[in-house]
Amino acid sequence: MLFLAAPAGSAEMTKCRLKYDVKGWSFIYKYTKGSGRITCSNGQSASVAITTNGGGPTLGTHEVIDGKGVFSQVRDISDLYGTYAEIDAHAGAGGAADARAMLKGNVNLSLAGVGQGINLGIALGAFHIAPQ
Repeated sequence: MLFLAAPAGSAEMTKCRLKYDVKGWSFIYKYTKGSGRITCSNGQSASVAITTNGGGPTLGTHEVIDGKGVFSQVRDISDLYGTYAEIDAHAGAGGAADARAMLKGNVNLSLAGVGQGINLGIALGAFHIAPQ
């Protein structure tokens, strides 16, 4: 009798998206906190907590409501949790667009949203996603 098994690396990939709301401040140190929901093409979904922190020549307050993110393909939703490296250049007063791209190992995340606040600067830091 012959048994065939799929190679370990052949698990089907899934495409996932993030919808999020965040609010924060910066004065040399940058901090943002919020929440979101990840949904994947394989049916997986999860509510998540989002925090960012970092530092640099930055000052202001900001809020993004109904932001959207797109992840590179992964094997499982759990591959999306963790810390992404972030470089954030921002300038705005009142309404402003928020767009960022970040990386965690082999996983890329692109964010886009409409923001409110008054801010100016550049910050290097981390974007954290954790299950709620």
